[in-house]
Amino acid sequence: MQTLLTYAFLTALISGAVTAAVPLLLAGLGEQISERAGVLNIGIEGMMLLGCYTGFVATWISGSFPLGFLAGGLSGMAVAALVVLLCVRLGLNQIVIGIALTLGVQGLTALLYFARFAGTYPRLEPYPTWPLPVLNRIPVLGPGLFSHDVICYLSVLLIPLLTLLYRRSAVGLNLEAAGNAPAALDVAGVDVITTRSLAVMATGLLAGLGGAYLANVGAGLFIPFMTRGSGFIGIVLAMLARGRPLWVLIVSALFGLSLSLATALQVAGINVPTDVVQMLPFGVVMLVLIVFARHSVLPRALGQPYVRGDR
Repeated sequence: MQTLLTYAFLTALISGAVTAAVPLLLAGLGEQISERAGVLNIGIEGMMLLGCYTGFVATWISGSFPLGFLAGGLSGMAVAALVVLLCVRLGLNQIVIGIALTLGVQGLTALLYFARFAGTYPRLEPYPTWPLPVLNRIPVLGPGLFSHDVICYLSVLLIPLLTLLYRRSAVGLNLEAAGNAPAALDVAGVDVITTRSLAVMATGLLAGLGGAYLANVGAGLFIPFMTRGSGFIGIVLAMLARGRPLWVLIVSALFGLSLSLATALQVAGINVPTDVVQMLPFGVVMLVLIVFARHSVLPRALGQPYVRGDR
């Protein structure tokens, strides 16, 4: 009996870690694309939060999870379009604009939620899972790692796809040049502004999807400010990964495990103060920064607006 309880605890821990890691993975991969092109996208927290709200509302109204994820991705791109206009094309300060957009989205989503759902707090049905044959039968690891939803699997598939994009394609070379030597990219005949704009829009799409996943799959509901710094953790992931998508996956899993561990301990009857639960992922962030931050390598033109003719 004790063995069965241990297996159940470990399975729940691993499964919860994967579910918690997926939004961070999508946000981190999106931020990595943006930073690789030289744009420090501080507004990713706002993109995720708007993706949470629109993804939840679209799913709740239509009853369709695919429509919810589509709405979340498009709403993230809407915020990204503002970043493109204000930061990439007009050259305004990326940090100030990113913080302003995040604060604006926080207020907007809270207002809309309480205006529409005050006192009702609706929930969604569980999102269906697709267990992978054979693999899901592995003891403990099988149900925890290979019995998830299609968005989870597609998120992991982004790792090899982005790795190939960065290392084996002209698009990857253009992104790297836009972040390290934008003037040289301009001289080569590639539009730096367009390259950075597309990178930021891709970031918005992934961040919005991550937000929709957090609301629709991770929580099954929306509450104001529910991202709780997930977008900022995504920025940390992108900076620590040094341009390697696989590292984003590894560190996302670490953060997801820290979130799942606190919840699993409470479910197991171990008294864990709420403050500790909320603090744990940020404690892990600080620990990882202490250990790895000195080895991080950032693009030389990160955060700097590009103006043709400047050298």
